[in-house]
Amino acid sequence: MFCHVCGTPAQPDQRFCAGCGRPAVDQRPVRTAPPPSNRVLQHIRSLGIVWIVASALRILPVMGMHWFWPFRSALGWPFWGACPGFLMGIFGAFTGLLAVTGFLGLAAGIGLLHWQGWARTLAIVLGCIALIHMPFGTALGIYTLWVLAPAESAAEFRRVAAA
Repeated sequence: MFCHVCGTPAQPDQRFCAGCGRPAVDQRPVRTAPPPSNRVLQHIRSLGIVWIVASALRILPVMGMHWFWPFRSALGWPFWGACPGFLMGIFGAFTGLLAVTGFLGLAAGIGLLHWQGWARTLAIVLGCIALIHMPFGTALGIYTLWVLAPAESAAEFRRVAAA
């Protein structure tokens, strides 16, 4: 018998999968045949983890600036008082964009790990946006599109998510 999610061999009396940790007594039974080897099944876990890590690295500087922002005047930095208002608006828009794309990427990574249908679409959109962030964003975008964008990948993702 094999796990219905990751395909790891399972014993009939086993309550949790040794590979992914999901309960074997879920609403979906343990399979009696191994799942077919396909690109989506092989890469979706690593893609989800990479999205989570990349998004966390995008969110951390924003959180640091959010924490540091109230203390800028107490430190007596002359730059902040002399900075034109439009630059502060650009800085705020940039950090807001980082935060939004970071949290969306975090949601996409978690959704991919849980085989949610909306996560595939969100990851494809974010992968297209990530292509402009050289070099790591470009690599993440290419990897995301390679795994999720082909029509065969959509069918495989839906089939595995429904299982």
